[in-house]
Amino acid sequence: KRIENQTNRQVTYSKRRNGLFKKAHELTVLCDAKVSIIMISSTQKIHEYISPTSSTKQLFDLYQTTVGVDLWITHYERMQEHLRKLKDINKNLRREIRQRMGESLNDLNYDQIVSLIEDVDDSLRKIRERKYKVIGNQIETSKKKLRNVEEIHRNILLEFDARQEDPQYGLVDNEGDYNSVLGFPNGGPRIIALRLPSNHHPNLHSGGGSDLTTFALLE
Repeated sequence: KRIENQTNRQVTYSKRRNGLFKKAHELTVLCDAKVSIIMISSTQKIHEYISPTSSTKQLFDLYQTTVGVDLWITHYERMQEHLRKLKDINKNLRREIRQRMGESLNDLNYDQIVSLIEDVDDSLRKIRERKYKVIGNQIETSKKKLRNVEEIHRNILLEFDARQEDPQYGLVDNEGDYNSVLGFPNGGPRIIALRLPSNHHPNLHSGGGSDLTTFALLE
């Protein structure tokens, strides 16, 4: 009976398949026979053995000649029927395209013309909805970009106004006019420099006549 355990079933199939192929090879060599074996496992994998001196087609042709049957006629007829259906579908689609372009309308009756008009209107509605959606997405993206630009512009104006109101106050780094003060070789301590108003407490100045005060930053 059928082996219920899937792993055991696959192992048994593999072992007995190899044994069967080995016997087929022995028949081919010892008896000069033409042997072809086609096996399909439960996982739909195909395994095949064919005598080295033959091909699968040769054996099928020999089988048809010996038995007197045509294995391909039914398959060929099905293919021809499928091809005829595809040609009819293609013909109908081409006719519908011409009708939607305003051609080949003479063979349509009143109901068919009304149905065609409804189909065209429905197609236009769907196209219009999709186009509006695309345009809406583009508008939303443009609005977001505009808001970002406006935010950047407002920040720039605020910074400009602050500098205009108090040009003596600003935070600088180790660049600009204070390179000689803030430049430390070999990665020295990081500091900030503040230019304080002249009426600021004099004890905070690093020099008696300077309005530039530096503070070391804590690491």
